[in-house]
Amino acid sequence: MNRFDALKIFCSAAETLQFKETAQRLGISPQVVTRTIGELERELGETLFQRSTRQVRLSDFGAQFLPQAQQLLYDSERLFAASGREQAGEMAGVVRVAVPDMALMEQVLADLWTELADCPELALDWRTDLALADVVDERIDVGIRFGTPEDSRLIVKRVGTAEDCIVATPALLARLGMPQQWQDLQRGYPLSALLNPNTGRAWPWYLSDAMQLVPYRPKLLATRMENELVGVLAGQTVACLPRLLCREHLQNGALVELFADAPRKQWTAYVYRPQRNITHPRVKRVFDLLAQCLARHI
Repeated sequence: MNRFDALKIFCSAAETLQFKETAQRLGISPQVVTRTIGELERELGETLFQRSTRQVRLSDFGAQFLPQAQQLLYDSERLFAASGREQAGEMAGVVRVAVPDMALMEQVLADLWTELADCPELALDWRTDLALADVVDERIDVGIRFGTPEDSRLIVKRVGTAEDCIVATPALLARLGMPQQWQDLQRGYPLSALLNPNTGRAWPWYLSDAMQLVPYRPKLLATRMENELVGVLAGQTVACLPRLLCREHLQNGALVELFADAPRKQWTAYVYRPQRNITHPRVKRVFDLLAQCLARHI
């Protein structure tokens, strides 16, 4: 057990009193938090937290131990901060960023440049692609994804959630009629689909956790969601697109949402970076700022 890391986990858990939130803050799994707290308690021979099914709270010993642990962490940060200030070039160099190929990322990048105005020596290698890059082989430092975080090699910061919506123009619906159920879309409605570069086939429409629709012979097969939106706005197709991409057109009446009351699958929006023994300060800075910039637009 790394005692210093264990103290950081303990102090964070003492602040949140929620092991899951502590894990999200520190970019580790809840299992690591639970295991580390258990190892620290065995090392000390005392219980740090009183746990029940309803709550977690500090034990009497934990409350006495906390200020000592906090002081030790503070002293160590102050010791290394003096050395860090001498490293004038710590924000110099390249950070490689991988993001999905979405127009939204242009807004995120613009915000990120604004936030990095005080880092003139920092450069970005900004890559947009829908393919799931291997962050190790591709030497990616930081990235954005929408989906379900599954790679245990990644440190993840969850930013929010996003969902899709099924949209068409009023003119197309006036011509073809309003579908009564989502299965009707496969019969008599021109659909669009997004190409999955990992498989070479169309992505299914994930309507909910229980329902999927695979567009059969789509009228439009595109590699960018923005091109799908063009087809929908032209009255040529029905599409399943991110709500954030359609929000303005839904508000001004250019598009109509189909099955608006149906439950929708929630996609996690998150920023990630690979777990490494040493992570450069410039990477950590971009990681934190990227999460802030993404949060403004979802």
